[in-house]
Amino acid sequence: MPDHDPEELDSFATILAQLLPGAWTREFRQHTAHDDQHFLTSDVWDMNQVAEALASHTLKHDVILTRNDGLRLFLMDHPRHDEEFLVASMAPANTHAEAFRGVREPDGIAIPADPEQATEAITTGLLPRYESALAQVQDNAARITRSSAKPDTLVLTWTETGDLSTTTEEPDVAEILARNGFVHEPDGTAYTLSGDDTAEQARSVRTAGAQLTALGVSLALRHAPQRAPLGTVPVAAPHAPTRTVRSR
Repeated sequence: MPDHDPEELDSFATILAQLLPGAWTREFRQHTAHDDQHFLTSDVWDMNQVAEALASHTLKHDVILTRNDGLRLFLMDHPRHDEEFLVASMAPANTHAEAFRGVREPDGIAIPADPEQATEAITTGLLPRYESALAQVQDNAARITRSSAKPDTLVLTWTETGDLSTTTEEPDVAEILARNGFVHEPDGTAYTLSGDDTAEQARSVRTAGAQLTALGVSLALRHAPQRAPLGTVPVAAPHAPTRTVRSR
């Protein structure tokens, strides 16, 4: 690996941060032999030449470029070519691992040491793939969060008039209910499905159930607890008279 001057990488990154579209900041990092290289580069989102370079060469310094919306780029010396650098996307931190399933890595690229040419290569060859992959991961993460937050079962309760009532604070669940005839009550969380037409009511429940199942939510029906008629009081069972036994 060529013995690169760390100031060269830092100066190059400074110009790159000014030329790239958007507002960017840079963090120049120097590493010692005792630093954990795997930990330092664990967010590098690459399974190609950047990953190979990190696996086969000791990293002495690098730069993290961060855009004002949080998007990050990893910049390092090219281990085989003095006139080039390597740049790669960095995966979003604190994201559920499952969110990356099925998303292809936006592998990094080699860029020339000329900042203007490098900016063009990053803007047209890396950022579009990076932003597309990032959007997929963020969408997956949001879906995982919604799935874990919403209840597994939505309970529909029969009322005394034959209507069905339920409550939810989940927007996507509420949308399905409203789309299938449930009327939103003024309290903000209650939804009622009229029982005036039982056949229509049954169709609405079946359709809503199928759509909710796709969200991972099942339906359960239950009857409201029976209440004693107004003006009545439960009567306690009569007790046998107590007999006193006297001793002689």
